[in-house]
Amino acid sequence: MTAASSPVTTPAILMNGIDKAFGAIQANRGASLEVRQGEIHALVGENGAGKSTLMRILGGLFKPDAGKVEVNGRDATGWSTNEAIAAGIGIVHQHFMLVPTLTVAENLVLGAEPRNNGMLDYARAAADVKSLSEETGLVVDGSRKVSELSVGEAQRVEILKTLFRGARILVLDEPTAVLSPPEVRELWAVLRRLRDKGDTIVLITHRLDEVVDLSDTITVMRAGQTVERMKTAGTTPAAIARAMVGREVSLSAGKRVEAGASTTPAGGRGLEVRDLVVVGSRGTRAVDGVTFTVAPGEVLGIAGVEGNGQTELIEGISGLRMPAGGAIVIDGRDITRRSVAERHDAGLSHIPEDRHHRGLVLEYSVADNLVLGVQRGFARRGVIDRARVRDNAMKQIEAFDIRPANSELPARALSGGNQQKVVVAREMSRNFSVLLASQPTRGVDVGAIEFIHQQLLAARTAGKAILLVSAELNEVLALSDRVAVMYRGKFAVVMRATEASEESLGEYMIGTRKGDAA
Repeated sequence: MTAASSPVTTPAILMNGIDKAFGAIQANRGASLEVRQGEIHALVGENGAGKSTLMRILGGLFKPDAGKVEVNGRDATGWSTNEAIAAGIGIVHQHFMLVPTLTVAENLVLGAEPRNNGMLDYARAAADVKSLSEETGLVVDGSRKVSELSVGEAQRVEILKTLFRGARILVLDEPTAVLSPPEVRELWAVLRRLRDKGDTIVLITHRLDEVVDLSDTITVMRAGQTVERMKTAGTTPAAIARAMVGREVSLSAGKRVEAGASTTPAGGRGLEVRDLVVVGSRGTRAVDGVTFTVAPGEVLGIAGVEGNGQTELIEGISGLRMPAGGAIVIDGRDITRRSVAERHDAGLSHIPEDRHHRGLVLEYSVADNLVLGVQRGFARRGVIDRARVRDNAMKQIEAFDIRPANSELPARALSGGNQQKVVVAREMSRNFSVLLASQPTRGVDVGAIEFIHQQLLAARTAGKAILLVSAELNEVLALSDRVAVMYRGKFAVVMRATEASEESLGEYMIGTRKGDAA
C-alpha cells in the first residue's frame, strides 16, 4: 500500500467547508476531503453520511451551497459535469451504465466516437480499446456484446470507459458489490497498477476489510461532516467502524452452531423445494431442477456469482416469476401455483434484492411503504385507516431505527440504508414462517448491517425458516447453518457453514471446484 512516485505537494482533490442541503435535509455540513495524487483513498461512512453528495459535487452534478473545491490546484467550485470530465474526473457508478446490445468497443466510444469521413471508424475504436486494455491490464474483448459479459467483465468495461475519456482521478462507488472473490482480486491488481503509474483513486465501500487491504489513506464521514482522516497502515476495520458510527460496532454476526449440533433439517414444516425449474428472461432454464429444504430455526445461505440463477430462484419461490416445473411447499401447503398475496397468507415474507424496483414505491411516504402489500389489514370498509397507518409507521420507525423519524417523508428522501430498513421492517413485522432474504445488506453501512443481522438472527431464534441469498461471503458464513453455491442454475455444493471458507466457496462459484450438492 505504498503510493506511487515522488511526493507531490498539490493535492489531486481538495474540498473545504462544503455545505449542501436539499430542502430541510442537510447532506454536507462543512465537509472536507484531501486526496493526494497517486494514492488510493477510501471514503467511508454510514448511509446518509454525505459521501455520495460530496462526490457528486466533485463530479459537477451538484453545486455546493458553501465551501471550495480544487482539483490539481485549479478552482473547481460549482463546475459542470463536462468541465469535471475534461479535467480528468471519472466516476464509476455502483449500478453499471452500459448499453447491453452494443459491443464493448461501442460502449467505450459512445459519445466520443472516432470518425472517418463522418462515419464511425470502428476499426480505430477497436484498436484504441485493445491498446488501452493492454496498457491497464483490464483485459476484455472489444468485439463482444455487453449482454454476453460476466459481472466482473462489465466492471472492467465501466473502468475502461472512464479511462478512455482521459480520467486520471477515478471515483469507484461500491465496485465489488457483485463480484466473486477471484474477480475482486483481479480488480485490486488493476487498481494498484493504475495507482503505481500515478492515477488517483477514491474508493467508496462498506467493506472495511477491503479498505484496510487496498487503501493508502482514509477519510471518515458522519452526519454530513468529515470526522477523521487517517493513514491506513496501523488501523483496523473495528477502528474504522467506530469512527463511522461513533460507538463500538460488532463486525461479526455472532451466530455459531453449537459444536457437534446437527444442521440437517428435520423435515416436516418450513420451506421445501422439489425439482424446481424457473425459466429466465432469455427463455432458458435459469433454475434447473433444484431441490432443498429449510427447517424452522435454520438459515440456508446461498452464494454464487450473480447471474447463476439466484435471482430467478427467489422470484420463483416468491411468486414474482411462475415456476415451469417442480413444487414449493410452506408448512405442508403447496403454493407452487399461488399468487404473491396467497403466498404471503401462507406465511411467506420476502426482502427483495432490488429495493428500488421490488421493495419500495419511492414516491410514496415511509408510512405507506411500511404497509405495501398488506393495506387490506389497515382498511375499514374498503377505506385505508390513515391513523392506523401512521401508528404502525411510528412503531416500526422506532423498532427498526429508521432515520429520519418522519413517516411522511417520501422513501426517495431516505439514504439507501434507511430505505433498506423500511423494507426489512415491513417484511419482518408480518406474521411469517418462511423468510426469503435476498441481498439484505447490499449497499448498507456497518451500523445498519449489524442491525439487520440482529433481526435475521432473532427470527432464526424464533423458529423462522430463512433462505438467505447474498453476494457477501462473510455474511453467508456468519449467518448460515448450511451453505449452498449456485452455479449455472444448479446447486454445485451444499455444506455446513462450519466446514466452508470464503476461498472454497469462491472456487465453487466460478466452477473450478466440484462438490456434493446432496
